Amino acid sequence: MSARPRSLPPPPRGRPRRAARRLAFDSGHPPDPELLSDCVHCGFCLPACPTYQLWGEEMDSPRGRILLMDLAAKGERPLTAEMVAHFDACLGCLACVPACPSGVRYDLLLESTRQQVQRRFRRPLGQRAWRRSLLTALPHPVLLRLGALAAWGAGRLAPSGPRRLPGGLGAAARLLPLPQDPRQLLRRLPTPRRPESRVRMRVALLGGCVQRVSFPAVNEATAVALAAAGAEVQVPPGQGCCGALEFHAGEKGPGLRRARRLVELFDDPQVDRIAVNAAGCGALIKELGRLLEGDDRLGAAAARVAAKARDVSEILEELGPPPVLHELPLRVAYHDACHLSQAQGVRSAPRQILKWIPGLSLLELAEPELCCGSAGTYNLTAPAAAGDLGRRKAETVLAAAPQVLAAGNPGCLLQLRSALSELGAELPMVHPVELLAASILGRGPGGLSPSPPGW
Repeated sequence: MSARPRSLPPPPRGRPRRAARRLAFDSGHPPDPELLSDCVHCGFCLPACPTYQLWGEEMDSPRGRILLMDLAAKGERPLTAEMVAHFDACLGCLACVPACPSGVRYDLLLESTRQQVQRRFRRPLGQRAWRRSLLTALPHPVLLRLGALAAWGAGRLAPSGPRRLPGGLGAAARLLPLPQDPRQLLRRLPTPRRPESRVRMRVALLGGCVQRVSFPAVNEATAVALAAAGAEVQVPPGQGCCGALEFHAGEKGPGLRRARRLVELFDDPQVDRIAVNAAGCGALIKELGRLLEGDDRLGAAAARVAAKARDVSEILEELGPPPVLHELPLRVAYHDACHLSQAQGVRSAPRQILKWIPGLSLLELAEPELCCGSAGTYNLTAPAAAGDLGRRKAETVLAAAPQVLAAGNPGCLLQLRSALSELGAELPMVHPVELLAASILGRGPGGLSPSPPGW
C-alpha cells in the first residue's frame, strides 16, 4: 500500500468488537445490498469528492468506500481499523450524490455504515472520550456558553495559548468565536414577532445549538426578515438540539431521541412552516419522516414536521421580497454549505434573497461544490484534513475579492473564519438573512466586522 498522505487521519488503532471480528456488520440496518449494487464504479464521483481531491486514494473516494461497504456486508472483510479510517475520513458532504449518473444513494449507505461502525468498532479510550465530549457539549447551549466563557477567560490571560494546543483541542480553540464582551453569551432566542400588515404565513423558528451561541444575531435577523415579509414568527420555548450532530456521527439512538423531542414541540397544526437557518439541522429535519417512519407514536407527526421544514431562504423566496429594502452597496461572496446545496438541493433561494438587496453585488466562488472542511464535527476530529480543505476554500474566497462572505451554516462560517485568519486575512462573515435584515432596517455596512455579527 502507498504511504498515507500527511493530512489523512491515521487509523484509529482501535479494534473490532468480538462479534465484528468475523462479520463486520450486524443485522441492524446494514448498508442495503440493492443500494450498493447501484454503483457501477464509473468514477464520476471522483472529481466531486474532497478527500479524493486531497489524497488521490481510491479507498478515500465514494466508489472506494462503497466497495469496502460491499465487502464488509458480504462477510468478505472484517471491520478493521484501516477500514474504519477510510469511513472516518469521509466528510459526509454528499457532493458525490448529485454528481452520480447512476443515482447512487451514498447518503443512505454512509448513514447505515457509520451506525454500524459506532456499534461494532471499539475506538481507543482517548478518541472515544474526545468524541463523547464533543457530542455532549455541542448540542447543549448552556455547556457551549460555559466553554466559550472559559476560553474567553483563558484568552484574556494568554491570548495565543489555547490556540497552540495540539489536535482537536487546538482546532476547537481556533474555531471558537470569542466575544469582546462575555455578556453576549447570555443572548437568548428572539421574541415572537407579528408583521405590520396582514399575516400571510405562520412560521415556527428553530434556534439551533451552535447557531444560538456562536451566531445569536442570525436568529434575530431571521425573525426580522420573516416578519417584514409578512410572517408571524413563533419561537417555541424549551426547544433543544435536533440531533443532527449525533446522527451524522453515527449515534443514531441519541440523535433520534433528540429528534423525537423536537417533533413533539414543533408539531403544531397552526404552523405553516418551520424556519431553519442552519444547513445541517435542516438536512436532518427534512428527513425525519423517513427516519421515524416506523415509530407508532410519532411517525405521522415526524412526517408533518419534515413536510413543513424549510431553510429560511426558501420561506422568504415563497413570501417574496419585503416591501421596503434599503441600499446596501457591498460585494458579497456566497459560499454553498454542503448540507444546504448537496443534501437539501437549496441553491437558488439564498442567492435570490441576496439579489433583492439594492446595491449588493453577488459574487460566485470557484469550486462551489467543494466542502470547506467543517462537516459537523469533522474539523474537530480530523483537523489536519479539514485545515487543508479550509485553506483551499479560503483561497477561492480571497480570489473573488469580496467585502463580505455569506454562508447558510454556522459551522462553515466558523471554519472559514479560522482558515482566512491562518492566511492573514480578515473578512466580515454573515448569514444571508443578516444582510437582508440589515437592508430592511436601513443599517449600512459599517456595522459589519470580521467578528461574528453582533459581537
